[in-house]
Amino acid sequence: MTKSKAWIEAMRPRTLPLSLAGIIMGSAIAFLNGFVDWKIFGFALLTTILFQILSNLANDLGDGMKGTDNKDRIGPTRAIQSGLISAKEMKVAVVLTSVLSLISSAFLIYFGSSGKTQQTILFYGVLAILSVVAAITYTVGKRAYGYHALGDVMVFIFFGLVSVLGVYSLYAKSFTLLNVLPAITVGLLSVAVLNLNNMRDYQSDLKAGKNTLVVKIGPNFAKMYHAVIIILALGSLLYFLTFFESPLVFLCAIPGIALMIHALQVMRTREAKDFDPELKKVALTTFAISVILLLVGLVEFWLKQ
Repeated sequence: MTKSKAWIEAMRPRTLPLSLAGIIMGSAIAFLNGFVDWKIFGFALLTTILFQILSNLANDLGDGMKGTDNKDRIGPTRAIQSGLISAKEMKVAVVLTSVLSLISSAFLIYFGSSGKTQQTILFYGVLAILSVVAAITYTVGKRAYGYHALGDVMVFIFFGLVSVLGVYSLYAKSFTLLNVLPAITVGLLSVAVLNLNNMRDYQSDLKAGKNTLVVKIGPNFAKMYHAVIIILALGSLLYFLTFFESPLVFLCAIPGIALMIHALQVMRTREAKDFDPELKKVALTTFAISVILLLVGLVEFWLKQ
C-alpha cells in the first residue's frame, strides 16, 4: 500500500454515508416543512464530512498509540498500525482537520444565523467546538470515553440529536419537539453500527483494556441490545411518519425491512469476522432512509411551488 492510499484508508470513506444520514434527515424534514436553503445544506454536509474524517484520524491515532490496533484486531488495518503513517504525522493531520472543521462550521453558522440572537449563534459555536473535542477524545487521551463504555451515548447524541435537530433549526430558525423522533432513529442506528464494530473487536478490545459496552456486558447481551436498538429505531421512525399527510413519506421506511433481516442475522452470527459485513448494511440502510425522505421532501416542496 502506498502512503497516499494509507491516508485515504485512514479517513475511512466507508463511514461517511452514516455520518451524513443525520444531516440529510434533518434537511429532509426541513424540506417537507417548506424550508430549503442550499447553502446551509452544502456547508452542513461539508462540516459533517470533516467531523467524521477528524474522528477517524483521531481514532487511528488514539488506538495506535495505546496499542489497541494490533495483530489481534479483525477489522481493516489502521494507518499507524501499518507503519506507513507515523503518530507525529497523524497528530498534524488531526490538528489540520480540526481547523478545517471549525472553519466550515463558521460558514454554516453564518449562513444559518439569519434572525437568530447572539446567544443562539454563540450556542452553535460552542456546539461546533464540542463536536471537535468529542471526535478527538473518543480514543485520544488518558480519559478517552471510548475506553470507558461511553461511546454509545456520545454517538447517539452527536450523530442523532445534534445532527438532526441542529441542522433543522438552522433551516427553520426554531426547534420542534416532534423532530426528536427521527433524531432518535438516526442516533440509534448509528449506535447499532458502533455496537457491531465493538462486537467484531470484542476479543482484541478485551485484551487491550478498551472497555467498550460490549466488553462490559458480553457479546450475547450485546446481540440482544442490538436487536432492541433496531426495533426502537424503526418504531420511532414509523411513529414520526404518521404525523405527515402525504403517504409518500412512508417510502423511506421500506429499507427498514432490510434492517429487520439484518437483526436476525446478527442474532445467528457466531464468528467475530462475520459482524464486519453487517456494519455496511446498517450504515447504507440508514443513509438510504434519509436520502429517500430527502427526495420526498424535495418533491413535496416543488409541488407546493
